[in-house]
Amino acid sequence: MPKELIRLSNCTMAFDDEVVLDNINLYINDKEFLTLLGPSGCGKTTTLRIIGGFQMPTSGDVFFDGVRINSVPPHKRAVNTVFQKYALFPHLNVYENIAFGLRVPRVEEQKNEMGKVLSRRKVKLSEKEIDQRVMEMLEVVNLRGFEKRRVTSLSGGQQQRVAIARALVNKPKVLLLDEPLGALDLKLRKDMQNELKRIQKAMEITFIYVTHDQEEALAMSDTVVVMDGGKIQQIGTPEDIYNEPKNAFVADFIGESNILDGIMRSDGVVEIFNRQFACLDSGFEKDEPVDVVIRPEDVDIVPENEGQLKGTVTNVTFKGMQYDIIVDFYGFKWLIQTTDLSPVGSRIGIKIDPDGIHIMKKSQYSGMFGDYSSYSEEYEEISDAAYEPGEDGQEDGDEK
Repeated sequence: MPKELIRLSNCTMAFDDEVVLDNINLYINDKEFLTLLGPSGCGKTTTLRIIGGFQMPTSGDVFFDGVRINSVPPHKRAVNTVFQKYALFPHLNVYENIAFGLRVPRVEEQKNEMGKVLSRRKVKLSEKEIDQRVMEMLEVVNLRGFEKRRVTSLSGGQQQRVAIARALVNKPKVLLLDEPLGALDLKLRKDMQNELKRIQKAMEITFIYVTHDQEEALAMSDTVVVMDGGKIQQIGTPEDIYNEPKNAFVADFIGESNILDGIMRSDGVVEIFNRQFACLDSGFEKDEPVDVVIRPEDVDIVPENEGQLKGTVTNVTFKGMQYDIIVDFYGFKWLIQTTDLSPVGSRIGIKIDPDGIHIMKKSQYSGMFGDYSSYSEEYEEISDAAYEPGEDGQEDGDEK
C-alpha cells in the first residue's frame, strides 16, 4: 500500500484578487513520480512553489507526512528544487557545485514531548563524508570523472545532471522539478526523460515534475495531474489520462483528438452525424448529449463504399513513420494518422471499432476543440501585427 507523503487540502492562491489556484485537493505518495501538466497560467508552478514553501496559500493547508507545514520555510522542508535555469556557480567546478550545500552547517534541534525546542546546535559534515556523498551522487547521475570540470564547459544535459546531483546530495524526501528540460534540444530531452526516471528509481524518493509537454508527462510519470484555469481537471496514470479523458480539455491537451458532438442513444450506442456507432461506454441517460473522442490512430481508412462515414482528404503531411491526413466529413475536419497515403482530393471511407470511441460528459470545454480547421482563426490572429493578446502586453493566461 503506497504511503501518503504530501497533501494539499482546499488550497487556494490569489494575487491581487486574481485566483490562480482554485480550491486544489491533491495527495502525493512516497517514492512517486508525479507530474503537474498543463498550459501556461494553469497554476502548476504555483502548486509546486506552495509545496516547496516559496509561497503560502491564501487559504487551505499543506501537510507533509501528516504534519501541517504552511508556515515552515523552504530551508526547513525535506524538499529541494531544480529549476529550468540551473543556477550553477560558474566559478566552481562540478565537485564543488555539488558539495556546496553540504558545507553549510545544518541546525539540529532537540525538542520535548510537546514539540517545544529545548536546544539548537550546528552540525558540520567532515570532508570525508562530503567526499563520499559527492562521489555517490556523481555515480548516480553518470558524471564520475567530471568532478574537476568547470560547469561552463559542460553540455546542457550535463549541467542539468549537476543541478540534480546538487539537489539530491542533501538527501531530501522530495525533489521538485520546474520544467528542467525546457532549454534542451529534442533528442537530449528524450535522453534526459529516461535519465530522470532512472535517477528517481535509484534514489527511491518522490519527484514532483512540472511541464506543459504531454509527451514528457506520459513517458516519465506514475501519476499525471492535468490542470487548467487553476483547477485540477483529471488525475490518473498516463494510460488512464490518455485512454479515458474526463473532458474535452484533457482529451485535446493529451495527444491529438477528434472531439465531436454526439447523442447517447443507449448503453453502447452513440450517434454521430445521424449515424449510430457501437462503443463500450454505458451509464449515460437515454438521448443524452455527449462529447465523443476518437483518437487519430484509431481510425481505419477503407474504400468509400465500405465506410461508416465518407469524406474528402483536404491536407496530407508526411511525418516519417506515418501520414497526418485531414479529412472533411460534412464540414467538420478530422485528423487521421495512417501509414497509407490518401492524396489530397480523394474520397475515402472510415471505420472505427467500438474500443476506439470514448464518450465524455458535456463540460465547459465542449465545442472548443476537435475540428482541425479551427486552428486557422488563432493562427491568423497571431500573424496579425495589429493583434494585441492582452491589455498588459502579456499573453492571456501567463502565470505571475
